[in-house]
Amino acid sequence: MKYQSRKKALILLADGTIFYGKSVGDKEGTAFGEVCFNTGMTGYQEIFTDPSYFGQLMVTTNAHIGNYGTSEEEVESESIKISGLICRNFSYEYSRPIADASLEEFLNKNELFAISDVDTRALVNYIRDNGAMNAVISTDVNNIESLKKQLKKVPSMDGLELASKVSTIEPYYYGDKNAKYKISALDIGIKKNILRNLAKRDAYIKVFPYNTSFDEMSSWNPDAYFISNGPGDPEPLKDAIDTAKDIIKTNKPLFGICLGHQVIALANGVSTYKMHNGHRGINHPVLNMLTGKGEITSQNHGFAINREETEANTELEITHVHLNDKTVAGIRMKDKNVFSVQYHPEASPGPHDADYLFDDFFELIAKKTKEPLEV
Repeated sequence: MKYQSRKKALILLADGTIFYGKSVGDKEGTAFGEVCFNTGMTGYQEIFTDPSYFGQLMVTTNAHIGNYGTSEEEVESESIKISGLICRNFSYEYSRPIADASLEEFLNKNELFAISDVDTRALVNYIRDNGAMNAVISTDVNNIESLKKQLKKVPSMDGLELASKVSTIEPYYYGDKNAKYKISALDIGIKKNILRNLAKRDAYIKVFPYNTSFDEMSSWNPDAYFISNGPGDPEPLKDAIDTAKDIIKTNKPLFGICLGHQVIALANGVSTYKMHNGHRGINHPVLNMLTGKGEITSQNHGFAINREETEANTELEITHVHLNDKTVAGIRMKDKNVFSVQYHPEASPGPHDADYLFDDFFELIAKKTKEPLEV
């Protein structure tokens, strides 16, 4: 054992339930957030840096975390976005040649508090039965009443706007400025691998802050628009919803992923709701209603769009359905060049069953654009 002096730690859930573990390393600390779990066997570094996880305490269901270290090439944003890590076995040593640091070093660099030696199977079963809720992880095990008081002050994810916490402050460009197409992307928590997927299909992207108006996004004269993934409740994103409405009126191609999918639904009058515990993992089954084919997908969301309202909306068509619970996983507008999915086709790491959605987006762009535009 690398650390003989690891501190006793606990997880205190909002309903008063307590699970025990130990600190990662010999650190003392406390972290608050909504507790949730991810079922992926790999990809912990991508999960930790995904802006969609901002403000959440992440429980990893894979028994061993950290065994392949970390790499600078495998981040989805500039920093860790989860508020804390909960795992079963934490690996202080790693054995992957391309890794450039241990997970412990990566967490320390980003000042993230983590606990291990937790019965994560029991904890995940409890969350599945009782739903996602706020929690605190701490080594302050002798002051439970104080932790309870602090925990009560943490706002619920329901109704919480978080896009402003992770969005870019100023617009920036990504890709080759001589690319064939130009795309205006609304950053409400965008992942780097989304930008990579757009750029490698010959697009030059201008990324805008979460509250950017349509006038500003359109002033660049883009060939298409994109609305990203992100954290929190979609309904408070009034600016993004208004921008989506204006984009839809132009009939230029518009693609939305995850939170962007929910914003597009809200722009069409379809409401959203907080799920019992959400979908988070890289093995979620989805049925493509247009082709009849199944897809294994990467998902990360705690909200979903209302299926009954979607089915009743004459301008929308459901294109994808989650096979575990029949929630809406994708929509398109019948008379507009607009579509979106609730999951992550840019999945990093895989699966890559849904990679074709980026190709579908560029087919729409090609139909609307007969020749390249100069930047």
